[in-house]
Amino acid sequence: MKSFAAKVEEGVKGENGKPSVGPVYRNLLSEKGFPPIDSDITTAWDIFCKSVEKFPGNKMLGWRPIVDKKVGPYVWKTYKEAYEEVLQIGSALRALGAEPGCRVGVYGINCPQWIIAMEACAAHTLICVPLYDTLGSGAVDYIVDHAEIDFVFVQDTKIKGLLEPDSICSKRLKAIVSFTNVSKEDSIKASEIGVKTYSWLDFLHMGREKPEEISPPKPFNTCTIMYTSGTSGDPKGVVLTHEAVATFVVGVDLFMDQFEDKMTHEDVYLSFLPLAHILDRMNEEYFFRKGASVGYYHGDLNVLRDDIQELKPTYLAGVPRVFERIHEGIQKALQELNPRRRFIFNALYKHKLSWLNRGYSHSKASPMADLIAFRKIRDKLGGRIRLLISGGAPLSPEIEEFLRVTCCCFVLQGYGLTETLGGTAMCIPDEMCMLGTVGIPAVYNEIRLEEVAEMGYDPLGENPAGEICIRGKCLFSGYYKNPKLTDEVLKDGWFHTGDIGEIQPNGVLKIIDRKKNLIKLSQGEYVALENLENIYGQNSVVQDIWVYGDSFKSMLVAVIVPNPEVVNRWAKDLGLNKPFEELCSLTELQEHIILELKSTAEKNKLKRFEYIKAVKVEIKSFDLERDLVTATLKNKRNNLLKYYQAQVDEMYRKLASKKI
Repeated sequence: MKSFAAKVEEGVKGENGKPSVGPVYRNLLSEKGFPPIDSDITTAWDIFCKSVEKFPGNKMLGWRPIVDKKVGPYVWKTYKEAYEEVLQIGSALRALGAEPGCRVGVYGINCPQWIIAMEACAAHTLICVPLYDTLGSGAVDYIVDHAEIDFVFVQDTKIKGLLEPDSICSKRLKAIVSFTNVSKEDSIKASEIGVKTYSWLDFLHMGREKPEEISPPKPFNTCTIMYTSGTSGDPKGVVLTHEAVATFVVGVDLFMDQFEDKMTHEDVYLSFLPLAHILDRMNEEYFFRKGASVGYYHGDLNVLRDDIQELKPTYLAGVPRVFERIHEGIQKALQELNPRRRFIFNALYKHKLSWLNRGYSHSKASPMADLIAFRKIRDKLGGRIRLLISGGAPLSPEIEEFLRVTCCCFVLQGYGLTETLGGTAMCIPDEMCMLGTVGIPAVYNEIRLEEVAEMGYDPLGENPAGEICIRGKCLFSGYYKNPKLTDEVLKDGWFHTGDIGEIQPNGVLKIIDRKKNLIKLSQGEYVALENLENIYGQNSVVQDIWVYGDSFKSMLVAVIVPNPEVVNRWAKDLGLNKPFEELCSLTELQEHIILELKSTAEKNKLKRFEYIKAVKVEIKSFDLERDLVTATLKNKRNNLLKYYQAQVDEMYRKLASKKI
C-alpha cells in the first residue's frame, strides 16, 4: 500500500496515569527534517513587499462598486497601487500616535480597505486584531476591551454601534477610520464623546501630509491576534507571529508546487468567508505570495452566484454548507431533466467515477463526460474554476465525490484551527483514496494522536484513533492574556485540538469525532453529539440539525430544519397540498423524520441510546443573526439550548408521559 505520510517517531504506551500516544507523522517533504525557510520571506510584510517588487502591475484587490443600488463590474487595485495606499494609511496611524506593538482593530465586511489596513499594521509592527463581522456588539466590545484597542478601521454601517453610550468601544476608542465615509450624525456623536472619526480619503490625505518611515516587523513579533468565536464562552485571542504566518505560506507554496497543475500569478480567488476567520485570511496571504488576484463578493451571500459569474474565479474556498448548497442546486436541476437525459447523466457519472478510482486525474478520467454533461456545472462556477477547498467542518464523502466528478476541477478537504493557522492537513489532488478524509500533515507541522480512554479511542489499537495533537512551526504562541488556558492545550510543545482523528493505514488523517462535545447520559453511556449530527445530517431530509442530551436524561432529542424540497416531495406523495410552513407543524412530518433518522442510525450501526427519540421541526435554518452558529456555521450549543429550551423541555415532557 502506498504511504502518503512519513512516520518519524514510534508511538508510546501510556504509563503511570499518562495516556498512550501514537506515532508522529510528517509530510513526505519533511521526512528528513523541515525544509529550510526562504530567507526573503520571514514575515507577513515580506510576503506583500516581495510581490509588489515582482508583480507591481498585477491586479491585487478587486471589488464591485454599487451605484444607484446597482452592482457594477469588478474594478481593481494593482499591487503597486495597494502598496502606495498602505504606506499612506500606515503613516496616518503613526501620526495618530500608534506605536509598534499597538493593537489596531479591523471590523467589517471583506473589502480592499480591510487588507490595506492589515498591511499598514504589518508595515509598522502594529498588531492587527480582526473584529468578527458576525459576532455581535457584545463580543466586539469584549475584544476591544480585552485587546486594549485604541484605533479601529470599520465598515461605515458599523460605526453607529461602536458609539453607543453604554458600549465599552465608545469609552475606549480614540479614533475610528471608515472604510468609506462617516455620516454627519456619526461624526457629531463621536466628537461629543471625544472619539476622532475619519473617512478613508481623509485618512489617506493625512498620511500623504505626514509621511513616516516604515518600521517593518521581525519574525518573532506578533502579527495578529485572532479571536475565535468558539461554541461557548468569551472569544479567545489567538496570538500568531509573523514567522508562523510566513512559514505557513511558504509551506503551502512547497506543497502546491509538487503538482502538475500549479497555482500562478494568473489565478483569481473569490473571497466571501469572513476575513476575520483564519481560512480566508491565509488563503489571501497565499495568493499575495503568488502575485495573484483576490476579488471580494459584494456583500450578499444570497446572490453569490452573480459574483462568481462576474469574477470567474479559478479558486473557491468554503465551509461544507456552501458546497452542500451547490450540490442541492445541481440535484434539483437533475430532478427537472427528462428521464432519458437523467439516465445519460448518471451513466456518464459512473463512467467518469470508475476512471477516477483507477487513478486517472479529473481532467483525463473522461473528457467526453466533461464535454457532454459536466461542463455546464463548471460554467455555473464561472467556467474557469481549478480548485475547490472545503474546511471548517467535515464535508460528507457523498458530496465530495459528487463534486470531484462533476465540477471538472480539483476538490479537496483540509483541516486546521485558528491556533494552527488553518492548514494543519490537506488532501492531495486526484487521490480518490483520500475521499472523506482531510489528507496529510502540512509541510511544517507534525501530527500524532493521543489516547482518550473515556471515549474508547486508542492510538495504538487496531484502528488507531485519538485526540489530534499538532507540533511544529505553524502554531500559535498562546491565548492572549490567558496563560491558564494556553497551558491546558499546549503540553510539551503539542497543541491538543479537542478533535478526534483516525490515522488510516496509508498515513492519511480522518476526523471522526469531537472530544469537547462528549456528554454522559443518565444511564452512564457517553455520547459524542457532534459526531451524531454529522451522521444524521447525511439523511436527505435534514438541512440543519442540533442534537441535545444531558446527564439527567436517558434519551436524545433534536431540533431539525428539514430540507424543503424533500418535505414537499413527501407531502406530494401523500396528497398534502400545503405550504412548507404548515407542513412543518404536522405531527405526521415529525413521525416521518424520526423514522428517517432511525433508518440512518441503523445504516450506520449506532447504539440504541444514540437514536433520536423526539424532534422539534424548525422552519428557519440556524443562523448568525440569532447567534446560533459560529462564523464557520458550527452549532453554538449553549446558545441553541437557550433559544430552544422550551421546546426541549416539551419534548422530554412528552417522552416521559409515554413511559407512564
